[in-house]
Amino acid sequence: MSFILSATEELAKYMHKGMVVVLESTTYPGTTREVLLPKLGIECGLMAGEDWFLAFSPERVDPGRKDYTTINTPKVMGGITEDCSEVATAWYEGAIQTVHRVSSAEAAEMAKLLENTFRMINIGLVNELAIICERLGVDVWEVIDAAASKPFGFIKFTPGPGLGGHFIPIDPLYLSWKMKSFHYNARFIELASEINTNMPRYVVSRVMEALNDRSKALKGSKVLVLGAAYKPDIDDVRESPALDVIGLLKKKGAAVEYHDPYIPHIHHEIDGWQMDSVKDVMKEVKDADAVVIITNHKVYDYKAIVESAKFVFDSRNATRKDSKDSANVVRL
Repeated sequence: MSFILSATEELAKYMHKGMVVVLESTTYPGTTREVLLPKLGIECGLMAGEDWFLAFSPERVDPGRKDYTTINTPKVMGGITEDCSEVATAWYEGAIQTVHRVSSAEAAEMAKLLENTFRMINIGLVNELAIICERLGVDVWEVIDAAASKPFGFIKFTPGPGLGGHFIPIDPLYLSWKMKSFHYNARFIELASEINTNMPRYVVSRVMEALNDRSKALKGSKVLVLGAAYKPDIDDVRESPALDVIGLLKKKGAAVEYHDPYIPHIHHEIDGWQMDSVKDVMKEVKDADAVVIITNHKVYDYKAIVESAKFVFDSRNATRKDSKDSANVVRL
C-alpha cells in the first residue's frame, strides 16, 4: 500500500477538472473509494463523476505469454460512479479491444482478487495432492494428466516448489486481511497460503531423503539449482521459490550453486546472501551431487542433464520425456 499512497499523494498536487484517474494496482476492495477518492477529490474540492473521473481497472498480464497481450486481454473497469465508469471505459477502448464494465470499483477490485485467489487455491490443492501421492506411492503427474483428459468440469493445475511472482503469493492475502475487519476468517486463502509457503521446505526434505537413499548426506553435498526465475523463460525473480530453496539448502550445509540463463545474479536482501549464475551449466551438472530443477526453462537440454547428472530432483516434471527409465531422477 505504501506505493499506492505515495503515488496518490504526489498525484493530488496536480489534480484539475477533466482528469481521469484509474488505479490498476491489485489491492483490497474499497481502496479506490476509501483511499484515493478522499485524497484526490475531496481535499481539492473537485466532485468525482462531474469534475473528474475515478475508476479501478486491474492489471492483467502473464509475462512471457505471446497469445494474450495488453491489447487483446479483456480489461475489467469499475468506476466510483456510473459516469466515472463510462468515461474511463471510453478512454481505455481507444487502446484495448474489449473493456468489461462492472457496477463499481469494489466489484472490479474483487474480480482481480478472485482471479488470483482462484489460482492460488488450486495450486495449493495440487501441491497438497503431490504430497499425498508421494506418501501413497502414486505418480501425481500421471494422476493430473488422467484427470485433465475429462473435457469438462476440470481445469488443469500443476504442482511445484512454491508460488512466485508479485501477484499470486501476495494478492489473496489482501482479501484475507480485509475480512479480519469484518471478524471473518478467510480459511481457504489461509490454508492454501500455508501449503504453498511450505513447498520449498518440502522440496528440500525430498532432496535430503533422496540423497540419503544414495548414501549421501545433504550437508557437504554439492547441489546445483536450475532456474531462479519464478516461472519459465522470464527474468523475474520476485517471490521466486528458488530463493527459499537455495536458502534452505544453504542452512542445511549444502554447497549450493545455481544457473539461470535470464538471471545472472541473485541478491537475497533478507538473508543477506548473494550468488552469481554458474557459467558452464553442463560442467556443473556433471560435478554436482544433486541437480534440483526449480524453473523449467525451455533452453535447458533435459535429456543431456538426465544423462550427465548423478542425481536429479525434478520439481516441475521437466524431465518427463527423458527420465522414464532413469533411476537417477526423482520427481515431485
